[in-house]
Amino acid sequence: MKSIKLKFSEKYDDEHAQHYLHKHRHGLARRLSNWRDMQLARKALEIAGEPGLVLDLPCGAGRFWPVLAEKQNRVIIAADNSESMLRTAAKAQPMDIVERIELRQMSAFDTGLADNTIDTIFCMRLLHHIGDAEHRRALLSEFHRVTRETVIISLWVDGNFKAWRRKRQEQKRKAQNKVQAYQNRFVLPEKTIEAEFAQAGFSIQARLDFLPLYAMWRVYVLRKQS
Repeated sequence: MKSIKLKFSEKYDDEHAQHYLHKHRHGLARRLSNWRDMQLARKALEIAGEPGLVLDLPCGAGRFWPVLAEKQNRVIIAADNSESMLRTAAKAQPMDIVERIELRQMSAFDTGLADNTIDTIFCMRLLHHIGDAEHRRALLSEFHRVTRETVIISLWVDGNFKAWRRKRQEQKRKAQNKVQAYQNRFVLPEKTIEAEFAQAGFSIQARLDFLPLYAMWRVYVLRKQS
């Protein structure tokens, strides 16, 4: 398989990793948003059957590690394409949690793991960066190959107030010739992404919305079909 490297991933050096670590801790709105993210993560793991072996990919600065580690006998592999992110996460998260986690540097498009290795792939805050359908198919194909049971994955979907407002803002910028040449965040039509899940061999076990009809964030729990 041809190696895929997304342009936005190049920015995650040590400085940006530190920024990523702290951005969810600043201000009341960010802290409330982080609390809701953790709530959705717990619910998704519960729906997935409280898996015993989880691959957190990309793990970023380890924001979800405390939630993943709440199940005492869970084995956690935390992986990221960025060495800086892994290094930052290992230093920033509680040591009793870090000691339980196996760190690996890997791409979500080519994990290097054997078939049917992981109970659940936990993939937060990545898919909304992937606007190319071919790249999404490559990622979902790799996840289908590696997981035994489920995938927990988040993205931006349409059909809500924030998506409508974002579309209006983009139309306004286009009318003013202020459209950026490079875009690294995408709102996906619900029908499009759900069809891609099915084509990759997954059924949808649950849809968990951050704030129904308002926010773009949605977490899907996908179950692998044979």
